[in-house]
Amino acid sequence: MKKFLINEESGELTETPVMSSITIDCVVFGFENGSLEILLVKHGRGIRKGEWGLPGGWIKEDEGIDAAAHRLLRELTGLNNIYLEQLKAFGDPERFPVGRVITIGYNALIKREDYDVKAGFTASEAKWFKIREIPDLIYDHNEILNYSLKRLRRRVRQAPIGFNLLPEKFTLLQLMQLYEEILDMEMDKPNFRRKILRMKLLVDLNEKQKDVSHRAAKLYQFDNTIYRKLTEKGFSFEF
Repeated sequence: MKKFLINEESGELTETPVMSSITIDCVVFGFENGSLEILLVKHGRGIRKGEWGLPGGWIKEDEGIDAAAHRLLRELTGLNNIYLEQLKAFGDPERFPVGRVITIGYNALIKREDYDVKAGFTASEAKWFKIREIPDLIYDHNEILNYSLKRLRRRVRQAPIGFNLLPEKFTLLQLMQLYEEILDMEMDKPNFRRKILRMKLLVDLNEKQKDVSHRAAKLYQFDNTIYRKLTEKGFSFEF
């Protein structure tokens, strides 16, 4: 099967052989103003024109699946050089309306401040949505998103991966809000503070927030050495 894809050398659409029964879809998490968010794209052409979905698409016949995931994100959203983790294959026979197509899901956690999202290729718009305001998505993309979120909730209790969503310097309140959003639960602030500081995972920067209308809070960074150790061996992050 052939599809018109962007030629990275010329920048023009070129008819390119692609895998006829397998695609890629990516769940990209961000965190902004206390809210967990998902990056979605609006289709600018095709049978789902004007509808929202996860960024993804077809795999070139001569392309590895990881390379395809990175290419598709770059072309559709402008995101480049981000760490992607493979979820699993989604293969319900009815998931695609015009034939049997299996999709491979990927997810990523990014610091929003580090990236400039810009729609391209077949996407007419790329936009962040709060996790509680996700619209009905095309095909089985809501199912893929829900699976990715459940996996994130499991993993965030076992490794400090949530820090990938925070700015370089953050407050304890921002950290607590992040975990409240991911785990969908309200936490006791003093208890959270005691437990997180007891882990020795954070570095007190002896700095406070600037240019805020409320009382300035202390700023922290995570300790890279401890972070790597806890990521490798795992830990129980229960509150």
